Amino acid sequence: MIPVAIAVLLAQPPGCSGKGASLAAAARTHADNLELTAAAESFDAAVSAGCVSAQLPAIYVRALIAARDAYRFGGSAESLEPVKRALERIDSMAPLPPEGDVVRFVLRAAMAAAQSERDELALLIDHAVDLEAKLQAAGLGAAPIVTAHEAAGDLWLQVYRYDDARRAYVRAAERIGLTRRVRLGLARTAVRMSDTPTACEQYRMLLSSWPSARQDVPEVSEARAFLQTPLCRSSQTR
Repeated sequence: MIPVAIAVLLAQPPGCSGKGASLAAAARTHADNLELTAAAESFDAAVSAGCVSAQLPAIYVRALIAARDAYRFGGSAESLEPVKRALERIDSMAPLPPEGDVVRFVLRAAMAAAQSERDELALLIDHAVDLEAKLQAAGLGAAPIVTAHEAAGDLWLQVYRYDDARRAYVRAAERIGLTRRVRLGLARTAVRMSDTPTACEQYRMLLSSWPSARQDVPEVSEARAFLQTPLCRSSQTR
């Protein structure tokens, strides 16, 4: 097993060192705990500290947050303006990292989801996932922080396409792994599909993987509340 300190070092974006590397590592820790706003802030700070390769994650994460927020406003032109600006910034990056095209298609899919344009969402997110799968097959990684595979589940769940969301999360589990984002997505989808045993199992596994120092986040409260329901308690006794 790789020692933790070495594993953290290997996980840093190329071109990061010193304070920038520490800030990028902090951003990834926040992201692992589903704290995207805090992750974006740490990535911004990493860029300011000279970690140039943290720029794409910083732009991407903030744009994902903006697209999610835009959904509450029906994906109006004004609400999606931050996402459009993010895409312009990504287009101007030179050189664009290999995962840059995946990020662009995920963000365009997120814009479609914000407007409940499900057909357009399907075309864009499927392309993003296919691009990401090819990158992974070539050993070039995936979209940073929120992979296209994970985003597919999140976006289908957002627009109430639960069968599609579950398929996306299952595929993400197979190709990316059972990240906390995937477990949470599987749990939430199972709740909406009245699949109580799966929801209980995924919420339990989510809680068991959560760091003890970060028990105050909404996702932990959500999981605990569901696990206290009679349906979950009865499923434990079967």
